[in-house]
Amino acid sequence: MMTVYLSHGLESGPGALKIQALNGIAEQLDNCEPVVMDYRGMAKPQQRLHHLLATIASRHDSLANCVLAGSSLGGWLSAAVSAQQPVLGCFLLAPALGLPDYPETSLTIQAAETHIIHGWRDDVVAPGPVIEHARLQRLSLRMVDDDHRLHDSLDTILSDFERFLVQCAALNRPC
Repeated sequence: MMTVYLSHGLESGPGALKIQALNGIAEQLDNCEPVVMDYRGMAKPQQRLHHLLATIASRHDSLANCVLAGSSLGGWLSAAVSAQQPVLGCFLLAPALGLPDYPETSLTIQAAETHIIHGWRDDVVAPGPVIEHARLQRLSLRMVDDDHRLHDSLDTILSDFERFLVQCAALNRPC
């Protein structure tokens, strides 16, 4: 069983359009259990990181069987968990990398599969640091003509996410 943790952004919530759409894709796949995180009332990145790690621990999930997916701050959370211990996959949407207010901005993502989608017109998380991060780690990166919310790219995101989960599931099969 592959667990998919879905993390929303700073000013969003578990019912957000992208998170619910990603959840719908994960629910359709066999041997895939989505977990939609709720960080409302937790303003600080470290609070959210602790909550995500505590949730993973309480469910007794092995990170080697987990896909972490998130948008903006949720993308940073996914990357931050993978920086501590290798995970099966990281699917990051406009991840908050390279921001001065975040505890660690140059995280080394440790994932068997990683895919980043970022908007050229993102004025919240500048594309430059994200592109550089992807370049340095040689991570899969799709740049789209969109802003931080990525709502105009939802079809592309969902298509990429489904393909990404299928790739992760193939890696997750016992030998």
